[in-house]
Formats: sequence, structure tokens, C-alpha cells
Amino acid sequence: MSKLTHIDENGNAHMVDVSDKGQTERSATAKGSVLMQPETMALIQGGDVKKGDVLSVAQLAGIMGAKKTPDLIPLCHPLDLTSVKVELTCDTQRNAVNIEATCKLKGRTGVEMEALTAVSIAALTVYDMCKAADKGMRIVDIRLTHKAGGKSGEFKAD
Repeated sequence: MSKLTHIDENGNAHMVDVSDKGQTERSATAKGSVLMQPETMALIQGGDVKKGDVLSVAQLAGIMGAKKTPDLIPLCHPLDLTSVKVELTCDTQRNAVNIEATCKLKGRTGVEMEALTAVSIAALTVYDMCKAADKGMRIVDIRLTHKAGGKSGEFKAD
């Protein structure tokens, strides 16, 4: 079993020292969904949400969220992201807004947390913008689906 990297031998939290690691190309992709009532999906697709264009605002919020990850997650390194892409699509079969975020950089540590944060913040923004119409929306299945680069190599979710 792997040991936790953010806990030292005395059980104290610490930021991992990456100064001896080499810089490599790294990327991570995460996904998640916001499930809602069919009427809420219709409001989003029709552009009838009073707060504005839900998908565009949530996309920007996700990008901003990725950039703010070290401010939100205590032991994350501040990273020099080279790319953040956030895509939101409406799935009328599931009455869901599906969110996918991919973050990239050339650096000493991975960007998994940035991709996960982008999806989370985008999902929270969809909820915030539509909560007046549907307080029962559910944010579900936020997960890492792919990562590449670094010592641990590539990961692909099933």
C-alpha cells in the first residue's frame, strides 16, 4: 500500500518537496455531471435562466477555479498552467449538464487537482445559476478520467 505523501513521519501535514523532480509535460482530465429536472434543462437550453447564459458562465468559472486551486486546496503547489479547457454539454436523455476539464503544464507536479477543481466549480456554478428553478439538482460522478506525465506515468479510468 502506498503511503500518504502529504503527511510526514510524525503525522504532520506538509507540502511535498518537488524541487528535485524534473520538469515534464503533464496533463489531467476530469469529468462530472449536474442532474436536474427536464424543465430546468429546457430553461438552460432556451437561454431562459434569469442569471444569464449558464453554460458560458460555468465554463469561465471552471477555468478560474483551476487557476485558484492552490488557494482552495491547502497543500497544492501553485502551478504555471499552460492550458485549461472546460467543456459543458447538455444531455437531454439524462437531464444532465456534463462537464469535462483538461489542464496542462510543463512542470514538476501533476495537474489532477486543477482539473477536478475546474469541474467542481463549473458544476457549482450551474447549480447556483439554476437553483431558483430546481433546488433538487445533484452534482455527481466528479472523477479523474485521465492523467499523463510525471514519474507515475499514464492513468486512464475504466
